[in-house]
Amino acid sequence: MADRKALNHELSELFNEMWDMDVNRFMPGKDYTIEVQGKAGAVQQGDSAVQDCAARHLFHNVNEDRLKSIKTFSTFISLLDNYETSTGVEEVVTPEEIAENNCFLDAILMTGVMKLAHEYLLKKKLAKPNLADFKYQLYDIWFQLYARKEGDRPDSCGFEHVFVGETRRGKQILGLHNWVQFYLQEKHNQIDYKGYITRKNKTRPDKDDQVLSIQFSWKGSVKPIGSTFIGVSPEFEFALYTVIFLLSEERVTRETVKIEEYELQIVVCRHGHHIGTAYPVLCSTSSEDQ
Repeated sequence: MADRKALNHELSELFNEMWDMDVNRFMPGKDYTIEVQGKAGAVQQGDSAVQDCAARHLFHNVNEDRLKSIKTFSTFISLLDNYETSTGVEEVVTPEEIAENNCFLDAILMTGVMKLAHEYLLKKKLAKPNLADFKYQLYDIWFQLYARKEGDRPDSCGFEHVFVGETRRGKQILGLHNWVQFYLQEKHNQIDYKGYITRKNKTRPDKDDQVLSIQFSWKGSVKPIGSTFIGVSPEFEFALYTVIFLLSEERVTRETVKIEEYELQIVVCRHGHHIGTAYPVLCSTSSEDQ
């Protein structure tokens, strides 16, 4: 893999602690089941005709009662329909949506995972001790609107890109690295799962893998390879990406970490003071095209 960096032991330790503390994480075989099916073929971003190597949905079932009853998931799901997915189209944020963003941040800030991230960032002098200040900081990083392309109107934010997904000129899928959004879009027949992308040292992923590289189409466009955590809580992903974002001033940061059995490169791109994109890459998958 290009730009391979040495394993970051400090972050690996922190993220494993978060993983173990993530009581809201969905467990494979218990809270959901996936069917990885066939290996996806080679395809370029923007191709419309692509071989479908998976006849069925990726998600066979998900415990929806649990999704609805856990505050961080239910408040997260309420945010998913707040965005105009086409880039270049101005986002209009209503007072209701601002209230929903705040409800979500309030919910995640109550969790052990997010408190652990806050403590770590405090030690690094990258966050303020007051939770209200930290919440304001999170809001700015994730929800503040910006123009994805210079000259456009404010049409994007970190949350929309990473968790909801965007389309560019109807030909390209940007972002959409979240399993809950994937599941809900698949359930509404908006997403067509095309198959998995292999890891070099593993012939195929299995139904218990909680990080996957997959190929899919959404709103008429194909994503040749997209990486996503499966089953993790929204607070886990928020904590992980926020920590890496705040630790670096670089436009693109890649940190190699080992979380559970997964050796990952966590990629975080900044857009000024905001998150541009963030996703995990399994270190043994060959593609950088996320």
